[in-house]
Amino acid sequence: MISTKSQSSYKGLDNSLNNRGSYWITTFGCQMNKADSERMAGILQEMGYQEADNELNADLVLYNTCTIRDNAEQKVYSYLGRQVLRKKTTPNLKLIVAGCVAQQEGESLLRRVPELDLVMGPQHANRLETLLSQVDNGQQVIATEEHQILEDLTTARRDSEICGWVNIIYGCNERCTYCVVPSVRGKEQSRKPLSIKKEIEDLAKKGFKEITLLGQNIDAYGRDLPGISASGRRENTLTDLLYYIHDIPGIERIRFATSHPRYFTNRLIEACATLPKICEHFHIPFQSGNNEVLKRMSRGYTIEKYKRIIYQIRTLIPEASVSSDVIVAFPGETEAQFKNTLDVVKEIGFDQVNTAAYSPRPNTPSATWSNQIPEEIKVARLRELNLLVETTAKERNSRYLNKVEEVLAEKLNPKDSNQLMGRTRTNRLTFFQKQSARDYSYKPGDLVKVRINQIRPFSLTGLPIE
Repeated sequence: MISTKSQSSYKGLDNSLNNRGSYWITTFGCQMNKADSERMAGILQEMGYQEADNELNADLVLYNTCTIRDNAEQKVYSYLGRQVLRKKTTPNLKLIVAGCVAQQEGESLLRRVPELDLVMGPQHANRLETLLSQVDNGQQVIATEEHQILEDLTTARRDSEICGWVNIIYGCNERCTYCVVPSVRGKEQSRKPLSIKKEIEDLAKKGFKEITLLGQNIDAYGRDLPGISASGRRENTLTDLLYYIHDIPGIERIRFATSHPRYFTNRLIEACATLPKICEHFHIPFQSGNNEVLKRMSRGYTIEKYKRIIYQIRTLIPEASVSSDVIVAFPGETEAQFKNTLDVVKEIGFDQVNTAAYSPRPNTPSATWSNQIPEEIKVARLRELNLLVETTAKERNSRYLNKVEEVLAEKLNPKDSNQLMGRTRTNRLTFFQKQSARDYSYKPGDLVKVRINQIRPFSLTGLPIE
C-alpha cells in the first residue's frame, strides 16, 4: 500500500525566519511509517524548510520506504529514477531514502543510486537534522547502525488536526519466518508512560479529538520496562497504559494497532469494554487459517486460540468490529490449507481484511525454501480471497443500515465538497452531508450523529440528525 503525502493546513510551525527551501515527503507502507514521516516533516519545518506544492519542484525529496512487499520496494526505485534525472540539472537537490528499504539495503542502495545524499533507517528518524547537517558539509551519509531511539522530542507536522498517531513502542522481537520487520526496525523499545501521556496532552491542547497508539507489535508494550506488582503481575502493559491515559481532557477517542494474537489478553479486552473512550475496533492479524502453516510462519498461536480471542471480544463488546491481515500462498500451502483460511473468513465475518500473496523478502527464512508457490496460483488464491472478503464486509456493514452512528468528522470528501467524511467508533469510513436538514453546518472535528442509509463493502453513507 502506498500513500503520497497530501497538503496539510497545519500552521503550528513558523519557518518564515529561516527559509531553506522546500521539501516533499512520500510515504510508503504502514501507519508506523506515516508517523515517522510526520516527525521528519516537523524537523524539516523547524529547520526552515517549507512544504513544496509538487514533488518535482521540491529542493529536498525524501522517500520513506517499505520493504514488507516487493512491489512497494520496486515502486521506490521507479520514483527515484525521476529524481535522479532531476539531479542532473539541479545538483543542489537533496535526495533522501529513509525507512525500511534504506535499512535493508544500506550501502548497496548507495551503490545502486549514487545520486543519493542520505540513506537512513527508521531508528534514525528523530536524527534527521543532525544527518542533514553532515550532508550540508558535503558528506554522503549512511545511517543504518543500531540506535537507541530517544523520546519523541520533535514537533511532528501532523497530516491531520483531529486524529493523531502516537508511537508507544518501536521495533519487534518476533521472528516470523516471512517478515523482514525485525531486521529493519530493530528490537523492541517501549517509550515511558509519562512521555506518552505528555505527548497526548499536548495533542489535546491543540484540539485533537482522537489518538491512535502505534506499535509494530503493540501488545508487547512494556516488556522492556521495569515494573512488577506485589501480586507478581507485570506492570506497564498496554492495558495499564490505556487506564493511565484514558482520562486526558479533550481526547474523545482512543485506538491502538497492531495487535498480535500471541500476546492479546482477556484483561485487555475487559479494559476496552470498561473504558468508554476506547473505540470498539480491533485489528488482529491471523495470517493463515491452518495451524501447520502458522507453525511454519512461527506465529506462536493456533487458529483455535485466535478464534477464542474474537469470540471473547464479541461476548464482552458485541458491537465491536474486527479487521485482520492474511497471507495466501505461503511456501508449501496446499489447496486444503488455503481453504482453511477461507473458512475462517466465513466463520468470523471480518469487517475488513488486508490481503496479500506471499512475497519472498531478503534475509527471511521462508525466502530460501524450495516449496515456493507458482505465481499463477498466488494470483488465483488472492483473487478468490478478495471476493470473499468483499462479500463478508458488506454483510457485516448491513448491521449499520438505518442505525444512528457517532461519526468523528475528519475532512471534506475530496470528491464532493458538500460532504464530510469521517469514521464511526468501529472504524467504518462514513460520508454525510455537512449541512443538516435544519441548515446546521458541521465541520471537521465535530462528533456527529449520522443515520446510515447506504452501505457498501468498505464504507457507509448517511444523513446527520439533530
